[in-house]
Amino acid sequence: MKFYFFIVFLFILPSVFAQKTLDALLKQHNTRSIPYISVEELRILQLNDGVLMLDTRESEEFVTSHIAGAQFIGFNRFSIDNILTEIIDKEKPIVVYCSLGIRSEEIGEKLMKAGYTNIKNLYGGIFEWKNKAYPVLNTQNKETDSVHTFSKAWSKWLLKGVKVYNTKTPN
Repeated sequence: MKFYFFIVFLFILPSVFAQKTLDALLKQHNTRSIPYISVEELRILQLNDGVLMLDTRESEEFVTSHIAGAQFIGFNRFSIDNILTEIIDKEKPIVVYCSLGIRSEEIGEKLMKAGYTNIKNLYGGIFEWKNKAYPVLNTQNKETDSVHTFSKAWSKWLLKGVKVYNTKTPN
């Protein structure tokens, strides 16, 4: 009997404490109020120049690397008034992204509240973009492997690339 208990315990315990999936993490933090777009779908739109990408991370994250063509709008100092003057067409396709897609959903909600109608949230954010081996650029518009991970806790979701930390963001 003890042997069977040990075998069951050995196989069940790891699944109980297993690392949460990205989908489970996003379900925990997001409401899906802004529909997701996959990195593959975004790549197609990006190649066809059919979308405005807004990076909702902080400046030190954006400076480390960003998706080509993305416009920095930030999170903590995000200003809907600036967006309203810069993006006149409220039907223009917009993709918001951050590290994983959590902060970007919040910014997407603010855009929606301001009347923008065609907003998508990048599923898995820049981490998933890099994990799929798509390029990211530094401030000199040169391809880089570095990605700012926001915090050491979130860094586990970046599977490819060089993890960059900064003292200005939480550890």
